[in-house]
Amino acid sequence: MDATPSASRKTIPIVPDGPEPGEDHEVYLYASAKKIQPRSVSGVFARWRWALVWLTQLLFYGLPWLDWGQRQAVLFDLGARRFYLFGVVLYPQDFIYLTGLLVISALSLFLFTAVAGRLWCGYACPQTVYTEIFMWIERRFEGDRSARLRLDAGPWNLNKLWRRGGKQAVWVLVALWTGFSFVGYFTPIRQLALLVLGNGLGPWETFWVLFYSFATYGNAGFMREQVCKYMCPYARFQSAMFDKDTLIVTYDQARGEPRGARSRKADPAALNLGACVDCSLCVQVCPTGIDIRQGLQYECIGCGACADVCDTVMDKLGYPRGLVRYSTQNALQGGWSRARTLRRVLRPRVLVYATVLLVLALTLMTSLMLRKPMRVDVVRDRAALSRIAPGGMLENVYQLQIMNATERTQTFHLEAHGLAGLRLAPDVDADVEVGSAQSRWVAVRLQIPFGTVEPGSHAVYFDVGVPGGVQVSEKSAFLVPR
Repeated sequence: MDATPSASRKTIPIVPDGPEPGEDHEVYLYASAKKIQPRSVSGVFARWRWALVWLTQLLFYGLPWLDWGQRQAVLFDLGARRFYLFGVVLYPQDFIYLTGLLVISALSLFLFTAVAGRLWCGYACPQTVYTEIFMWIERRFEGDRSARLRLDAGPWNLNKLWRRGGKQAVWVLVALWTGFSFVGYFTPIRQLALLVLGNGLGPWETFWVLFYSFATYGNAGFMREQVCKYMCPYARFQSAMFDKDTLIVTYDQARGEPRGARSRKADPAALNLGACVDCSLCVQVCPTGIDIRQGLQYECIGCGACADVCDTVMDKLGYPRGLVRYSTQNALQGGWSRARTLRRVLRPRVLVYATVLLVLALTLMTSLMLRKPMRVDVVRDRAALSRIAPGGMLENVYQLQIMNATERTQTFHLEAHGLAGLRLAPDVDADVEVGSAQSRWVAVRLQIPFGTVEPGSHAVYFDVGVPGGVQVSEKSAFLVPR
């Protein structure tokens, strides 16, 4: 967006070595961002990038439609407070697993960054993935870089209108489908589809479908590299995880300089030139618009597009590949071989990250495998701390929440122990039936003979489980008045 003159510049006085005293000079404090039209590229890194696009989007769009038994395989049912992950049913009390997953994700980011820089940004980040998809659609309608630049500079006519309009229409459809798929993880997607085709979505579903669609459309269609350069915090703190043995996309300055144009048959040594022909293709293919020949820059997302296009130029000239490649600063300075560079990448820092990550992942998986398929919460009835029941029994009242984490109806048996003579009240049903992946609150009264226990708070235990199966014991307190 073009800034107005008053917003884009400010008149300030220039001190010595500038104009004469009293004169003013206009200095621009803001410059509007230039639209970047990256050139399409093919090569090994481009193929890896598109492989990740296909993999991530097949998972994202496909998982909500996958069934597991009689339900959706992956569903986060916030209303019922149930989280279904294939054969696992989680409750809010299982929040520790989410914490573990987030810790593992953070350590994975540290590991990948220490090994090879912004791999996540260049290949699997949703911003990169959807930008690739939207740019592919743009190329289908408007052509490659040169055609798009001509279209930008040309006047509005029927050709420009249908190309821009068609592109925008497909962008909107992709964004809406993305928002619909996202909400399908929280509302069963088949039910969501029937609502769209029938009575319409509710306010909650409508808001999130439109919100996520707008975020996809705006980020991937318009802001693009601006998100990576200015909005993403990772671009700012990544340098704290880099060192001189981190693999990054680099330009071999010793081999490439001095750069200059020449014919294919010319001998660069005779012309006192390096391998770089100064074609600027590495700049044209860069999604963030940087020149990799200027060294490591925080805007670089490590996608390898410049390495791909440079290799094609080297092939045409008959020069060795790798003028722009993944390497380390130490390897470039020391002239290391590829094997030595890769050995140095596996340095102690990386091995520590990998070991901790492996231990945490195995611990989380083991915990999930050994997790008991039921939970019990005990809440004392605060309205009546204790009371005398018929028959001279002292009674405390509790509320038990029994959560069945299996997908079949279970009958749980209740018992209590911890005090002499402790028992369930005679009219309390010791067997409780809980439906598939459901929870149930049960009122339970415990009794002891009056006067058999000293006044105060005493520990008691509720034993809940399936006869011959899983058992859970939960501690509570039995209050005896003075």
